[in-house]
Formats: sequence, structure tokens, C-alpha cells
Amino acid sequence: MIPRSHASQLMSLPLGELAKCSKVRFRLLASRQALMDDFARSIADEIHARNQQNEPTRLILPVGPVAQYPKLVDICNRERISWENVFTFNMDEFLDWQGRPLPVEHPLSFEGFMRRTLFAGLNPELRIPEDHVFFPYPFRIDAISEAIANVGGIDCCYGGIGYHGHVAFNEPPISRWWTVSIAELRASLTRVVVLGDDSIVVQSIHSSGGDSTAIPPMAVTLGMRDILASRKIRLYCAAGERHRAIFRITVAGEESVYYPSTLVQGHPDSEVITDEATAEPIEVGLR
Repeated sequence: MIPRSHASQLMSLPLGELAKCSKVRFRLLASRQALMDDFARSIADEIHARNQQNEPTRLILPVGPVAQYPKLVDICNRERISWENVFTFNMDEFLDWQGRPLPVEHPLSFEGFMRRTLFAGLNPELRIPEDHVFFPYPFRIDAISEAIANVGGIDCCYGGIGYHGHVAFNEPPISRWWTVSIAELRASLTRVVVLGDDSIVVQSIHSSGGDSTAIPPMAVTLGMRDILASRKIRLYCAAGERHRAIFRITVAGEESVYYPSTLVQGHPDSEVITDEATAEPIEVGLR
């Protein structure tokens, strides 16, 4: 964990000072709407540029945030950006208490969301081929990593950052009984995880009106190895007030298994994007 004295100093740094000590490039936009517009535009531009070069586009995509996807569909349909040569790999998926995937019809199914909102939203002639779409499954745990290798690796990994710095569902591996080193977390593979209490609470605020019992307690996630092996990484801090601390820790804190997002600091082409309000110094107080 970050010592309280160091955390307090990091949280209160003026933005100019934060930029000077940042260990990963970051970019600020005016608002959350601008952030989601940028997210959608970035994916569309990545696909368009590689289509122009007659090259495949290989992407890791998140469910969280999600507001970028209707915007992305609109851009691609309007600008006629074909997904015929796109390969997508979803970061993660909820599992029920027995470690089994949710039905795709379930309102919290990541696969169901992607199929309904993104893939089916594209005009038929622009759609991604079914055999170019990959999701992590708990009973074929290494299949998604093998598929990534088979298509030549990932061109860009897009994602959000969780309250505790998880990227995908790479939750902080915290236990009184065992420890995981930074090197081990960097090399982590696709695996089944039990969600931390804080993740369940935050998910419930966004997805079930605060009803934590509605949130599945487990997930299957890509490991940090596949994420960090991507040629580019773009992480969007899009959750407003609760992202202010983790944004600062991610870009300027020390590498730590307590905050997995800090592991992107050593990547040669990583960027964290957030809005100006989220990047402002934090003042502790009742309000």
C-alpha cells in the first residue's frame, strides 16, 4: 500500500507538478462526453488506418466503460468503416458463484452486451466475422491467449481502470496467506478470480442501483501478460469522482500489486486519458 504521507502528497500535487513526475503519458479532455467521444474515435481511427494499409486490426476491448460503443457504431456506419478484417478479444466476463458464465441473455453478460450493442449495431455489410470474435471462457482458459498469438498479437488494448486499479478483472492480489510479486502479476495468465468486495460495491452502484446481491461474485479475466504485450495500451478513466485517486496513482505512483494499473508505466506506448475535473488535485473534506 502507499504510505499515507506519500499518498497525501501525490493526491494534492498541482496538475503541472503531476505532469512533471508522471511515469506514463496522460491526456486530458474537457468532459466525460468528450472522453467517450475520443474513445470511440480512437477505435474507429485505428481500424480505418489499418484497413487503408490492408492490414488486420487486432484489439482487446472492455465492457466498462461502455458509453463509447453506440458512438463507435454510429461513426463506423456513417463513415463506412468495415470490420471485415478486425479481430476482437474481450478483456473479461462475469461468472456466477459456481464459476460458470452467465447466459448471454443476462443483463450483466459482457458477451451479450457486445453482441447486441456493438457487433449487431454495425450495418450488415460492415460487420465483424463471427470467427474473429473471442471471449474468455473459464473451461477453455488458455484458448483466448492462443487465439491472440495465432493472429499475430494485439495492435491496441483499450480499457478502463477500476477503483482499485484493476485492468480487466486483474484485481489486486491481496491475501493474509500468500503474496504475488510484481513480476508474477506482470506474467499473469487468463484465470478465474473471485471479485473483491470493493469491485462488487462499485459495480452495483453502476449496474444495479446499489444492490450488491445482483452482481455476480466471480469473473474470468485476461492476465496482465496479454495486456502488457499489446503494441499500444489506451486506458480511459471515465468514472468521475471515484477515479481521481487511481488516476494519480496510475500515472505517478510506484509500481505495486495493490494497484495493477501501475504496471502500464513500463510499457513503451501507453497512455491514460481522463477529463480535466478527474485530474484536479484532491482536497479531503466533508461536502
